[in-house]
Amino acid sequence: MDIVIKEMVNGDQNKFANLDDSFVIDSALELFVQNQKVSYTVKGLPSYTKSYQDDPTEEMSDKDYLAYIDDPNKIIFLAFVESGLAGKVMVKRNWNEFAYIEDLQVDSRYRRHGVGRMLVEKVKQWALDRSLSGIMLETQNTNVRACKFYESLGFVIGGFDFCLYKAVQQVEETAIYWYLLFD
Repeated sequence: MDIVIKEMVNGDQNKFANLDDSFVIDSALELFVQNQKVSYTVKGLPSYTKSYQDDPTEEMSDKDYLAYIDDPNKIIFLAFVESGLAGKVMVKRNWNEFAYIEDLQVDSRYRRHGVGRMLVEKVKQWALDRSLSGIMLETQNTNVRACKFYESLGFVIGGFDFCLYKAVQQVEETAIYWYLLFD
């Protein structure tokens, strides 16, 4: 499978509607801290499917996406397989001199084919080119597959927040902050 990663240009944003970002939640990380190191165990949950496309608070307009074009502190990289959109990653330079991954999505048909890994590698190069300290992102403890993916790339848990989603979600989720630290 040939995967091509490119920077988003004007006109690409209309391709996002076809990206299937749904994923199955069937477990969650239970976090604990010992000696200032965050560890976890995995507990099973009743299975359900989640998609951010179903969340009206996650909607972005074309204008929002266009703000990433030609901005030296923001970028969107797109992954294509046979000219079809397979994934995207939105990243910005954060105040703490980390590249902050705001959103990483891989279409369900292309997961476990290296698309996500290639997108993160592109972010890593973007961050290194700007002499940033590393990459950071946030995901939920219920997205175990994503957590395991980030961990496989060398990310470590830098912190978590039990309250971040309390007011806006029906389910209990904990925000986990992952960091890939550059030497």
